Amino acid sequence: MELTPAAVADEHQWVRDRADDIVPLINETRDKLGDLFDTDVGVVDESAYLAAVDDVFARGDVAVNVAAYVRILRTLDVEGDYPGFVVDEVLGRRLAATIAGGDPLGLLAEATFHFADVAVHTDGVAGEDDLDAALAAGFQTRLPGWSWQEGDSPFESRL
Repeated sequence: MELTPAAVADEHQWVRDRADDIVPLINETRDKLGDLFDTDVGVVDESAYLAAVDDVFARGDVAVNVAAYVRILRTLDVEGDYPGFVVDEVLGRRLAATIAGGDPLGLLAEATFHFADVAVHTDGVAGEDDLDAALAAGFQTRLPGWSWQEGDSPFESRL
């Protein structure tokens, strides 16, 4: 696999084109998590998703890594699927964390990936459902809407 600027641009467009599938998955994930944590979580619309995708791909170092994870997961298949279970899970977790923007949100995105992944099933290659779950987990973590993300942290320096 060779990642050129044109290849990264192609993956950027592919992730944008997934809005019809990923935005509902983001909101379903947020609804389920909100119920579990007894909180209301803001709804993500297509324009917020697209803006977040553009933001991720605007940073060259992040863009090339996200593009690589996406391209690998789009084509990853393992006969019988189960023997490849670990690799697609690892790639999905890392994609979600990279999209979220690093720790501490990256760790939260990795956990959310597993939560979203159990609800996603595709008929394509083994990596496709992990790819959708990773996009949903990463972008839902990155985007506002959680009450704990609103306002200043009580742990910010007061110097």
